[in-house]
Amino acid sequence: MRARRIKIMVRLNEQEQKRLVQQVKQTGLSQEAYLRSLINGYIPKSLPPMDYYTMLRELHAIGNNMNQLAAKAHTTGHPDRNAFQREAEDLRQAIQQIQEAVTAPEPQQTPP
Repeated sequence: MRARRIKIMVRLNEQEQKRLVQQVKQTGLSQEAYLRSLINGYIPKSLPPMDYYTMLRELHAIGNNMNQLAAKAHTTGHPDRNAFQREAEDLRQAIQQIQEAVTAPEPQQTPP
């Protein structure tokens, strides 16, 4: 981790402080991490809804089941193992896309 030795004091009025606290709370970040993201050109995303994590667990469970089916199919020699592997890879990619879409910060748009 980088050493952060430079301290900056910022004065805010009450309205600005309330907005900062509200925006920070929506992201789950500390105030420092939130401000660093903004400084580095990223707008932190709000925390995902709780059912996001439930859906993610279910997707992982489906993937695990598919892997078990693929292993069993390979042992018995019945279904197409390559088809199962393709499906499992598609599922992994979908999970990654969901995670990125919901949690990755977005770059700020620069004014023209």
